[in-house]
Amino acid sequence: MLTGAQYKESLDDGRRTYFEGERIDDLVGHPLLGQTAEFTARAYDKYYDPAPDAVSPLLSVPTSADDLRQLIPLLHDAGMMAHVTSTSIQTLKTAAGRMADVKPGYIERIGAYIEDAQRGDVRITQCITDAKGDRSRPPAKQDDLDAYVRVVDRQRDGVVIRGAKLHITGASFGHDLLTIPTKAMKPGEEDWSIGCIVPVNAEGVRIINTTYAPRHGDTRAFPVSGDYHYPEGFVIFDDVFVPHERIFLDGETAYAAVFAHSLGLWERLGGLSAFVEEADQLVGFAQLVAEANGTAGISHVKEKISELIIHATLIRSALEAAISNCQVSEEGAAFPDELYVNAGKFHAAANYNLMVRHLHDIAGGAVLTAPVPADFDNEEVGDLARKYMSTGNDVEGEYRARLMHAIRDLTADAYGGWKFVTNLQAGGGLYAQRIVTRRHYDLDRAKRKALEVAGLIEDGAP
Repeated sequence: MLTGAQYKESLDDGRRTYFEGERIDDLVGHPLLGQTAEFTARAYDKYYDPAPDAVSPLLSVPTSADDLRQLIPLLHDAGMMAHVTSTSIQTLKTAAGRMADVKPGYIERIGAYIEDAQRGDVRITQCITDAKGDRSRPPAKQDDLDAYVRVVDRQRDGVVIRGAKLHITGASFGHDLLTIPTKAMKPGEEDWSIGCIVPVNAEGVRIINTTYAPRHGDTRAFPVSGDYHYPEGFVIFDDVFVPHERIFLDGETAYAAVFAHSLGLWERLGGLSAFVEEADQLVGFAQLVAEANGTAGISHVKEKISELIIHATLIRSALEAAISNCQVSEEGAAFPDELYVNAGKFHAAANYNLMVRHLHDIAGGAVLTAPVPADFDNEEVGDLARKYMSTGNDVEGEYRARLMHAIRDLTADAYGGWKFVTNLQAGGGLYAQRIVTRRHYDLDRAKRKALEVAGLIEDGAP
């Protein structure tokens, strides 16, 4: 296993990563990006085990519902790089179990890679969303055939790929890129049916970063994003060579969607579990700010908080149902129930904006206008800011302002905007969850129940 210091040293490997127009040669020392490296390093240290054969629990493969239940809080605690790594490993395990009748070599390569990743304690980011070009056209009919990542050359010992993957969280801070098709492919789209592992520092890989991290020198008014933030990567594969041992799919169009669906399952489980934590936070902030404002007893405020509580309870129930009803593959890997994962993720994402609206309605305009900590430090206006932010003898103005800053940072600033979009799009948009939910719901059983109620079939008839 790696220590935090060793992890930071591993980032100095010649990778080509860019931020706001400049190549960044020292990620750890960068004033913004370096904070991501530091947070990730702290998680390495927290779970470090010096035993020579130790494997990080963050890279483990769950084999039961209890394993799944225990893994989720570990990943939340360790941060995004642990989450995307675990998701990548579980995706490969799930895909391997669904590809039993493809080339056995693929299954063996997947197993060997997972073992290598666990031994090396690496961090993996999954690259799935292509540039896509004109979305009304399939890959082979794009004006630019590189709109979807594709194989441009096949050599004796591997292939060369070209294209780009977008919206890749933390791409510059991992070691490997799990690169897989973004959707189902058809005959004639063999070159786009490529699944493989690419090192971040491979020749031809370039990553352009964006971040919601606050640019302020004093980040006290950003209690969430001031310390915890991960950049999004625009990952470019400019004729990158991939050896055969790191290729898990090459031309088998019928199996291209297996990887996308497998990743979707684990991404949505991660999204659902994050929603559960966020929903409780929204409830807590709504109640606290209502009390600070003196409005906790007003009927419409109580009703909104009740809706927030019901929302939080329902999605927590969906998460528990997904875990409790998990299935175990022949290889012994447990994966969550697809129906509950997708239904829960859909409900959480579809209602997130309404829950945030309730919170903003309860909190009021001070979410955007409350004085910042530096204002309270000022000798001329600090006491006046405390006086007028206070709502009574038992509610200090600075305390109320800090609540407002946290709500703003979480829901109404750069980080909040990132969450609005990410909560909707991560793991596929709402339509993707509708499709999978319908596929796994027992519609025939529901129809039989309706026919029984209508008296059109006898009770219990097949």
